[in-house]
Amino acid sequence: MSPSVSHLRILLLQIRQNPKVRKEEHGSFARYSGLDASQIHILNVFDTPRFDTDVVAGYDALFVGGASEASVLEPDTNPFLESGERLMRYCAERDVPVFASCFGFQLASVAFGREIIRDEKDFERGSIPIRLTAQAAADPLFQDTPNPFLAVSVHKERALKAPDAFETLAYTDLCCHAFRIPAKPFWAFQFHPELDREILIERLTIYKDEYTENDAQLGRILASVQETPESNSLIRKFVERVLMKQS
Repeated sequence: MSPSVSHLRILLLQIRQNPKVRKEEHGSFARYSGLDASQIHILNVFDTPRFDTDVVAGYDALFVGGASEASVLEPDTNPFLESGERLMRYCAERDVPVFASCFGFQLASVAFGREIIRDEKDFERGSIPIRLTAQAAADPLFQDTPNPFLAVSVHKERALKAPDAFETLAYTDLCCHAFRIPAKPFWAFQFHPELDREILIERLTIYKDEYTENDAQLGRILASVQETPESNSLIRKFVERVLMKQS
């Protein structure tokens, strides 16, 4: 860890029940942000389903992770959604920096009025090529990212477009994959910048019943996954180009 980032404190809004995945996700955000894990504090919504916007007080940014045990389409069984959506809007209004991954992307999409649709089959899973829009060329995080680039993407739910008036930065044929609120330090990614090939293999194996039809399909997906260095670099760019610039 660079001494220059040692003062940063991040809140990770975590949406995980599996103890192993809780620990792994925390470690992955730390590894690819360049921060020590002790700098990233966790608020897990399954432990604390209702929370106020002041949970971000005293933090330099909010990270939001993924989920395999929750859905933005099921508010009756996920009571934390209301608090989470309110937190997304609060951070945008107050210029609290946000880096939201996968479920965080969907939570932000819903919070700002975009519809999420669900696929039971033929959804994205694995390391996939993602394309950039023309707007990405001027974006602090994507400006030096190759087009296309590989990223880990495993999701049954998706948004076709970014919320109205937001900047679409990356996409596939199926969905929007990254957006930013214009002039705000707020980014959301449908893919997983915090996941690499090794962790994707572990994660898909843990959640194989959720995301694959059988062991044969799981084996084919695992055999095809690749490293995703350009995607993984985005968290460190967020720290260095956004948080350090503001601190």
